[in-house]
Amino acid sequence: MGIGRSRVIGACLSALAAMLALLASPGMASAQNWPTRPVTLVVPFAAGGPSDVAGRILAQGLSDVLGQQVVVENPSGAGGTVGSLRVAKAPPDGYQFVLGNSGTHAWSQTLYKKPPYDTIADFTALGLVVESPRVLITPTTLPANSLPEFIAYVKANQATVKFGSAGAGSASHVSCILLNAALGVDVTHIPYRGLGPAMQDLMAGRIDYVCDSVSTSLPQIESNSIKAIASTGSRRPAVLPNVATAREQGLDFEVGTWQGLFLPKGTPEPIVRRLNGARSTRRPCASASKRSARRSRRRSAEARTISPSSSPTRSRAGAPRSRRAASPRIEACGALSN
Repeated sequence: MGIGRSRVIGACLSALAAMLALLASPGMASAQNWPTRPVTLVVPFAAGGPSDVAGRILAQGLSDVLGQQVVVENPSGAGGTVGSLRVAKAPPDGYQFVLGNSGTHAWSQTLYKKPPYDTIADFTALGLVVESPRVLITPTTLPANSLPEFIAYVKANQATVKFGSAGAGSASHVSCILLNAALGVDVTHIPYRGLGPAMQDLMAGRIDYVCDSVSTSLPQIESNSIKAIASTGSRRPAVLPNVATAREQGLDFEVGTWQGLFLPKGTPEPIVRRLNGARSTRRPCASASKRSARRSRRRSAEARTISPSSSPTRSRAGAPRSRRAASPRIEACGALSN
């Protein structure tokens, strides 16, 4: 055997040994066997809001496919950035991931002068889960039943009118910021730790309007506990066929939001593939309650589910695109936070 050939064979054997050592390393072995214990899905808003509803439905299906319980936790605050930051700083081992949205992972990067995390540098985007419009809702006592009447009322009462949101930087906050900019009004913002608490104050008349998800506001709309003034999508929600869009009512305005899954940056690729595969093949949990089933149908009726095969790419591109689209309007209305 020639010296040159011996060197080639020796190099190949060394490379093979290095590969086998890598596969045998604890990190790679744990990635291949993931998950071996319960997984935490962080929903960074209080229970009862659209993110919480979507997260609990998602967790049921993922638990069934992964063979381990997916536990939902709600570390809320600061428009979802508190919970998102927790995941950004978590070990990249696949045992914590966050259900972010256009507020936590796009608009927050402009809303805060010093964002607590970098959406691109600190996360691995797993994929988008859903895209949906918002609905403008008010207390039943507000003297407006259409968008033109609402606009007239808000413009005449800017000094006293208040809108609520799930917190500064949340999708509900920025949706209303963009609406206010379209109306040319400056209205006081009341932040909450989630849309659940905001809904309670809206029904009580302590705030005047919210830009909510259709799925979470639908029960209150159907029970006439609140009023739906307009939807913000390109077409009327299937579950609210009598609620006209903003454009149908004469206002050139449209805004939608998305929700997506994000892992800490550096999560091993086998875990990313396994979780993405579980997300795309999840099936309804057989033990799901009737209430959860109704929530799932409402969510499906008003939102557009994203194709799993294209979600990772779309999620990586979606955050910067959403940020670029909203940034000028957020900055123009002075909504930047420290």
